[in-house]
Amino acid sequence: MEHVLASLLFILFLVVFISILNERSIKISNDVALVLFSFLFAGVLKILEITGLLDFQGTVIGNIENMNFQEFLMDGILCFMLFSGASGVNFNRFVKNIKSISLLALLSTVLSSFIYGGIFYLVNLGLGLGFDIWLCILLGCIVSPTDPIAATSILKKAGLSKNVSTVIEGESLFNDGTGVAVFVCIKNIVNDVSDLSFPVLMAKELLGAIGIALVLSFLMFKLLRATNNPMLHILISLLDVVAAYVICEELGCSGVIASVVCGIYFSREMAKHEAWHKVVDPKEWYEDFWHIADTLFNSILFILIGFAALNLPHHNFFVILILAAIVINAIARFLGVGISALIIGKKKIPNRYNTREFTTLMTWSALKGGLSLALAISTKEFLPEASYHVVLIMTSVTMYFTIVVQGLTTKKVFAMVEKWKAKRIA
Repeated sequence: MEHVLASLLFILFLVVFISILNERSIKISNDVALVLFSFLFAGVLKILEITGLLDFQGTVIGNIENMNFQEFLMDGILCFMLFSGASGVNFNRFVKNIKSISLLALLSTVLSSFIYGGIFYLVNLGLGLGFDIWLCILLGCIVSPTDPIAATSILKKAGLSKNVSTVIEGESLFNDGTGVAVFVCIKNIVNDVSDLSFPVLMAKELLGAIGIALVLSFLMFKLLRATNNPMLHILISLLDVVAAYVICEELGCSGVIASVVCGIYFSREMAKHEAWHKVVDPKEWYEDFWHIADTLFNSILFILIGFAALNLPHHNFFVILILAAIVINAIARFLGVGISALIIGKKKIPNRYNTREFTTLMTWSALKGGLSLALAISTKEFLPEASYHVVLIMTSVTMYFTIVVQGLTTKKVFAMVEKWKAKRIA
């Protein structure tokens, strides 16, 4: 317990220090600032550790370095962050753009995974890494899903139109279930384990999760309506998302999707009963609780993402892998979204964009984050050390580049796409 509190103290200190520094002088997106400066700090510490000038074993830094990130995220805070993020999605705009969101969440994720795998296989042959095609596709499955936490916390500050923001956030919230399902299928192939076919697994992961989440949320909201105590409203919402996540994970369904469905359901029902809710909760404790929880968990997670640099291994082709990670991710995402956009059709593309404009924006706004890192770390259990190091490097580089570089420049890309549209319409 003492180690946990010491680590939490250090993380919170960094959150406060970086946030104040950013607010007073740098003035970039605070979430990007947390990742960027914790990454730079971790990089300096890593250099000191490699050169033997400092030994962090047994210290707070060592505790953070050895922390089980996958367990902390997947079995800890993820369900709460997804519920909070989904609660902020406008339900009417979500339904209006459901075709675009569904195709992007399903088709583009699968396409991007296989396209990424195919391109990286060629790079692997050139470098002699020893990856087979299925392991390359597995890496594609890890980095293809866009991160809902990064998307909702960073992109909402980029000035995008409401419909476009809804599509980006909706895709980010739902494509993780697709990514995890494909990841499990390809992992079974890599490990030569026979399991459910992809369509059956997808149905179990997605449809099972949606069904369980809807039934639980319906019952829990009935319970919520039976009390006028706003504190109980908060506790019931917590009970709903935790129960849905745990039950789905135990039954082999997607706890990620279940958490999102719970958040959207509660958001929709709260909006339907807005007059009653304002009377019983005039101080808006329910909304404030989820906003504070979202801010706290996001801040901690982004610090831990930055500190993941402490675990980056050395590799003979490190620079080549960095370049490959950035280029291949952009190509795979662009092609995956482009093909999906053609199927969606111009009438269903939001904001009157054409295919090129929509694909460009969706490619550049596709941020990767904690979920990709957690999936990459999970491969340590079955991959040889050399292969695991490549997977971890490629995933980490993709994550840092998309959050920092793309996260800081999405607003400029959005402005550029708007100019393209204006010239086309004129």
